[in-house]
Amino acid sequence: MARKKIALIGGGQIGGNLALLASQKELGDVVIYDIPQAEGMTKGKALDIMQLRPHDGYDGNLEGTSNPADLQDSDVVIITAGIPRKPGMNREDLLDINIKIITDVAQNIKKYAPNAFVIVVSNPLDAIVYAFYKVSKFSKNMVIGMAGALDSSRFRTFLAMETGYSVQDINCMVLGGHGDTMVPITRLATIGGIPAEELIPKDRLEVIVDRVRYAGGEIVKLFGNGSAYYAPAASAIEMAESYLKDKKRVIPSAALCEGEFGVDGYFIGVPTVIGAGGIEKILEFKLLPHEQKMLNKTLQAVEKTVSETKL
Repeated sequence: MARKKIALIGGGQIGGNLALLASQKELGDVVIYDIPQAEGMTKGKALDIMQLRPHDGYDGNLEGTSNPADLQDSDVVIITAGIPRKPGMNREDLLDINIKIITDVAQNIKKYAPNAFVIVVSNPLDAIVYAFYKVSKFSKNMVIGMAGALDSSRFRTFLAMETGYSVQDINCMVLGGHGDTMVPITRLATIGGIPAEELIPKDRLEVIVDRVRYAGGEIVKLFGNGSAYYAPAASAIEMAESYLKDKKRVIPSAALCEGEFGVDGYFIGVPTVIGAGGIEKILEFKLLPHEQKMLNKTLQAVEKTVSETKL
């Protein structure tokens, strides 16, 4: 059986980590694609990881390229292309530059990999995934944005740091836009199946929720240049693996809602089932009035950014 093919659009920090993780999990052969000026870097990263494989015995090939034809027949495409946030920049500041980039990328993927499952990571996420969907005209189940997977893992991390308990036994969900208005659903956060609200004082929980909302910015500030890359890469790989192995994982992701949670026509973070059919289902559940209010607020932020794409 031929190995699957994974195309990574953008060979920067997230792209390099995606290539490493995809190789270690033996998800398939990897192509790292970037602009001609960055071709040396993509070829170098691919070669470096190729030389790492003998240590653990991974099979699977990697190549770096700036030729869009090399994306031919990719099974999964993960898009990280775009400029990263710099200190003082919000995700929307990136919009104009990154819309131009995503339009070009969408046209190439439509031409060379029309059957791929596409995971968008580029910021501002909710608008970029919408732009890709509009330009590519892919079916809605084959286009998804990586947001909630990362936001939820940050929530899990901070709950583990607070309690000292294993991150493995912590479950939680973050809905809404990938930005400061995201909606961590505290009543669904559990530690070993026990509600986190029973184990952590309310005021501490509020501090944690606030930290989740601004977690990306916290890292941007610490780096001084650039944004997070290890956790975003792991989050996108989790989604790709669920698709390639038909795992049916329930992962909060930016999916096109058509009425779910009162959202119509926008990509927003919701619990999605990812399997061989792409987004196979959005799991809807009843929100409490204050949660619905927060979701409506995040929707306004998404609507505003999407309107600025003019698509």
